[in-house]
Amino acid sequence: MPLIDKPLPELLTYRGRNPRPADFDAYWATALQELAATDPQPELRPHAGLQSQGVECFDLWFTGVGGARIYAKYLRPKSATNGAGKHPAVLQFHGYTGHSGDWLDKFGWPAEGFCYAAMDCRGQGGRSEDSGRVQGTTLRGHIIRGLDDPDPHRLAFRQIYLDTVQLARVIMSFAEVDADRVGCFGVSQGGALSLVCAALEPRIRRIAPVYPFLCDYQRVWEMDLARDAYEELRLFFRSFDPRHERVAEIFTKLGYIDCQHLTDRIRAETLLFTSLMDSICPPSSQFAAYNRITAKKNYVVYPDFGHEPLPGQIDRTFNFMRGL
Repeated sequence: MPLIDKPLPELLTYRGRNPRPADFDAYWATALQELAATDPQPELRPHAGLQSQGVECFDLWFTGVGGARIYAKYLRPKSATNGAGKHPAVLQFHGYTGHSGDWLDKFGWPAEGFCYAAMDCRGQGGRSEDSGRVQGTTLRGHIIRGLDDPDPHRLAFRQIYLDTVQLARVIMSFAEVDADRVGCFGVSQGGALSLVCAALEPRIRRIAPVYPFLCDYQRVWEMDLARDAYEELRLFFRSFDPRHERVAEIFTKLGYIDCQHLTDRIRAETLLFTSLMDSICPPSSQFAAYNRITAKKNYVVYPDFGHEPLPGQIDRTFNFMRGL
């Protein structure tokens, strides 16, 4: 079989390359304190654009850090409010630059008794607000947004990571939701957000990340894969550090938003889907995060696939979440 990365036995022991900032734990403790002081002010508005006999659809708005109003689609069984008991819930996070998608492709979940929420990441392709103000370039993406700001708390993905936690807490607060039976999943950026949501909200019970993005930035860069989704890293160096005199500084700062440094906090049972020919989110970067998870975990490998739909992945994720 051809390889673009390490062979699988080495992937299963790889622990990552990107530096971890010395004050990493304090950084995220401060971030969670800010989130705790942020009133989510959730608002559910019935969605009028789609009618169903068995599913209720809502536009959900809540407040994230910095005062941004964040949007998510929220679906629940119509029976959820008739006193029949609490329901498990699943959160979905979308790929980089995308949005929460259409309503109808989510109907299978409430039909099976789940409440379901799909969030739009702030400043990307959906409806969520982006209230961030940063110094430095914002060219071509969110990885480098805030990278040249003196305050690392202004990194864009810090705020997006915290939005996933706020969403989880809002959904867990709903009367129809069993807060002890909540899971999340997503593809690429969505896989990364599933990891960080579970890392920062320990009540998340199950996660199913699919070839997660935002892991082990320095490894991606050294493999010459800073293109496609990671293109902004290459552009940043070419524009602002053309002689690579700030490499240690830049990758250390990116360490604050490197998923691998958060995953040892995960308590949720984890099912990772990975494709060994992925040249966008290379397998070693994914396993850098996976190998630090100490909770119950397993992985599903697609040897001949890249960063593309994986046959059977959606069905297997559904069956996995039925165990909530």
